[in-house]
Amino acid sequence: MKFKEISLLTNRINEMKNFYRDILELRIITQSSDYFTVKVGFTSVTFKQSPVDSEPFYHFAINIPENKMAEAKFWIQTKVELTKEENLDEVFFKSWNAHAIYFEDPSGNIIELIARHNLKNGVEHNFSSEDLLNISEIGVVTDEVIPMVRKLNELGIPNWKEDSEGLTPVGDEMGLFIIVKSNRRWYFSEQAAKFHPFSIEIEGMDKLTFSKKTV
Repeated sequence: MKFKEISLLTNRINEMKNFYRDILELRIITQSSDYFTVKVGFTSVTFKQSPVDSEPFYHFAINIPENKMAEAKFWIQTKVELTKEENLDEVFFKSWNAHAIYFEDPSGNIIELIARHNLKNGVEHNFSSEDLLNISEIGVVTDEVIPMVRKLNELGIPNWKEDSEGLTPVGDEMGLFIIVKSNRRWYFSEQAAKFHPFSIEIEGMDKLTFSKKTV
C-alpha cells in the first residue's frame, strides 16, 4: 500500500517550511502563504495552516533503505536532536524486523526514520535526503481502536499485526495506519495521542479523510 499524498495541519507554517526545506533538505513543489507541499520520496506531503488557537501534531514514519540506519542516524543528528526512550535514541523492533530513530519538527510532529529489513531495499551510495523514500506510517487517533480497524478492514486494508485495544497497525510495510487509542503516550515522546484531522490518498484507492465524524 503506497501513500501518494498526505495533507496535515500546522500552526507554524513558516517554521515548518524552513525545517523541511533547509534542515531535511527536501524539495518544496508548491507553496503559498497558508500551505506548502514537500516531496518525501514518492509521497507528497502538504502542510496547511490551522486555526491559530490550535496546535495540531501527528506521528508519521519515513522509510529509509534497510542497510542505512547508521548513516541516517549520523546524518540527522547533525541537524536535530533525537528523542529518547529509556535513555536510548534507537530501537530495534524484533517482531517487525526494523530499526528506528525519532525526532520532532517545529509543530511537534513525532517523526520516525525506519529501516525495514524485510523490504530488502538496501543501497550502496552514501545516505542523503534522497534516501527518505516515502511516508510509510501515519497515526490515526481514536477513542475505540478496534472499530476503526474494522472500518479500514472493510475498505480492503488488512491488519499488519493482531488486534490490540491500545495500538493496531493496519496495512503493510510500505504504508501503515497506526490506529492508537486517545491519550496513549506516543513512543519516544512525552506527548499523549490526540486526534487532529488529515486526509490521505493511497495508490489505487479513493482519498480518505479522517475527520471528527470518523472517530
